[in-house]
Amino acid sequence: MTAEAGAHRMPPHRVSTVMHVRCPHGLPEETYRRVLEMLADLSPVVQALPPTAALVELKGALRYHGTDARRLGETLRVRTLSRLGVDVRIGVGPSITVAATASAWIPGPGGVLAVDPGQVAAWLGGLPVEALHGIGPRQAETLREYGIHSVGVLATVPPATVQRLLGGRAGRTAADRARGIDPRPVVPRTLPASATVRRTFPRHAVDGAEVRAALLELVVRLGRSLRRRDQAARAITLTLTFVGNGTWERTRRLTEPSAHDDDLRLLAYQLMDAAGLQRGRLSALTLKGEDLIDADQVAEQLSLDEAREARLVAEAAVDRVRDKFGPGVIGPAAVFRDAS
Repeated sequence: MTAEAGAHRMPPHRVSTVMHVRCPHGLPEETYRRVLEMLADLSPVVQALPPTAALVELKGALRYHGTDARRLGETLRVRTLSRLGVDVRIGVGPSITVAATASAWIPGPGGVLAVDPGQVAAWLGGLPVEALHGIGPRQAETLREYGIHSVGVLATVPPATVQRLLGGRAGRTAADRARGIDPRPVVPRTLPASATVRRTFPRHAVDGAEVRAALLELVVRLGRSLRRRDQAARAITLTLTFVGNGTWERTRRLTEPSAHDDDLRLLAYQLMDAAGLQRGRLSALTLKGEDLIDADQVAEQLSLDEAREARLVAEAAVDRVRDKFGPGVIGPAAVFRDAS
């Protein structure tokens, strides 16, 4: 079924009330936050589902905007494409399950699929059982072993039987959702207080200088992201991902909350030294600012370190250059050597 074939235009008095938005995987956190801001322009009830999804309660918002849910979804998609260059998949329906199932069922990178409340049973019934939101691969495999290949068949199986197959709570939830029963509300929730930057290596990184330059690049990106959001981090977490998907992760707290490159770099290097990395083959580095607070909550300490004060003045000047000409026009020499 295509998004166009499965979509049902709904008059304002019979609208789907829940919108489920899926962003592309790998979307930078700052861009994801901007998508959430656009959703907040549609409705005051937005539930962030990081790193790439969100729920919106449209009840009441549709009357305010004077349109139906499908048109509102199309408007949102145009805005994310034109302003952020991000194509999103948007499902709308009378429950979280229906909306989330619809957004996952859209082919291609983006689109809008709205399911009318009166068509829920027919639409869900034709889907393969693994397409139902909340059904994992192992659960789908178990159901298929017993001949339950579609959501429609699952809806006809007595709930007690589904509970025996999948377990008590999981079975009850699957049986209810197959029938379109999902009373969960959209609960307003903002993003967790963290900011993440990541660097993947196209080839396995084993050279210490290359890894240190990549870490410095992440420090610069993280610091700039925090300063643009007027936030400061109380701690940072470094995650090393090795070939074969093994990981090493440690968190350390800053002496004082900060968004300045110097402070973040010092702690990031300490974390890297603590890893004792020798010739391990790295596939990625991830640096996360944790336990964030608003910058105006950070106490400004009088510093007698003239060199540090000069670096902070230079940092502010560099930020202005990046804001005007782009983030890649200026930075540490080691980062530019690594990129060349």
